[in-house]
Amino acid sequence: MKSYIVGVGMTRFEKPETRDWQYWDMVKEAGGAALADAGVSYADVQQAPVGYCFQASTAGQRAAYELGLTGIPVYNVNNNCATGSTALMMARQFVEGGISDCVLALGFEKMQRGALGGGADGGDFKTSPVARHYGIMAARHGFEMSPPTAQIFGDAAREHMEKYGTTEAQLAAVGAKNHRHSVNNPYAQFQDAYTVEEILAAKTIHMPLTKLQCSPTSDGAAAAVVVSERFVEERGLGDKAVEIAAQSMTTDTEESFASGSCIDVVGQPMSREAARQVYETSGLGIEDVDVVELHDCFSVNELLTYEALGMCAEGESGKLVESGATTYGGTWVVNPSGGLISKGHPLGATGIAQAAELTWQLRGESGPRQVPNARVALAHNIGLGGAAVVTMLRRG
Repeated sequence: MKSYIVGVGMTRFEKPETRDWQYWDMVKEAGGAALADAGVSYADVQQAPVGYCFQASTAGQRAAYELGLTGIPVYNVNNNCATGSTALMMARQFVEGGISDCVLALGFEKMQRGALGGGADGGDFKTSPVARHYGIMAARHGFEMSPPTAQIFGDAAREHMEKYGTTEAQLAAVGAKNHRHSVNNPYAQFQDAYTVEEILAAKTIHMPLTKLQCSPTSDGAAAAVVVSERFVEERGLGDKAVEIAAQSMTTDTEESFASGSCIDVVGQPMSREAARQVYETSGLGIEDVDVVELHDCFSVNELLTYEALGMCAEGESGKLVESGATTYGGTWVVNPSGGLISKGHPLGATGIAQAAELTWQLRGESGPRQVPNARVALAHNIGLGGAAVVTMLRRG
């Protein structure tokens, strides 16, 4: 059974504590926009997976109740930075499994200012779900006083530079591209363009990553209405419908830890396998894709993901971004939204916001950031700890 996205919505992503709102206000805004986009009401929704990381249990209900009190099942989803795409995957599975005809995937986050912590519960690193990941990092690179997430990805960047000759300028080129793209995105937290030189000159967070190569903490929400083919036909929603052609989630395997490399620990093997499964299921390859939204939590992760998705050979990603192949006029447009680096990264919303951007792109509704003649799109969302979700979308 096929599944389709027929409505999407999101709030603008905001710097924490700059807007007077609560997480349920965000969900009301994003969810209401998605329902309106689809031309359906909350009464049509049969289930609602809701993703978030930093609120208490059943916050999904508290948020969804702002849209209606219909008694439907509400599922609280937490999968670190891959939370939003996990909620979207649940919605797709409910539809493709024949359980429901109309499911609303929601994601939100209300965060605190400052760098994201390392994931240790109550400061006890021994109980952290990512203790093994950081242990691999510390064994090879030691442990510095920089923010833990920036540190583990920064160490992955150091390894890539040492192994393949990737340069700091190539890493900065990712940030420059994504900041430039965000200028045309009214939903983006930042809408300023920077040169490679300005990005290199910004404050260093963890060598070689500067502040303008790191995704910020953000507040915001996103939503997607996922429906069956029957629902599309009965409601006459063909002009809105974007097919979820394939989707896969992978988690860490022995490969993630065996090498002792931060490149593997932060998820490149997971991403590679999720992409392989999606290509096999959809019958589409990366050469068929026009536009990509991928998880650039740090500039290095965009480079690692190019390789995982098969956009270039291993070690060639720095040259790929430098060539212009991943921006307008190139082979693909990657992160036309500005990506996590410039659009923002409210963890629970990110994966669904990627789907929203790609839905607009495939419908031709993206205004000045529109990718010409976009028909096939790919989303990549990853969470340290770990989960990688790759989604292939297409428009008939």
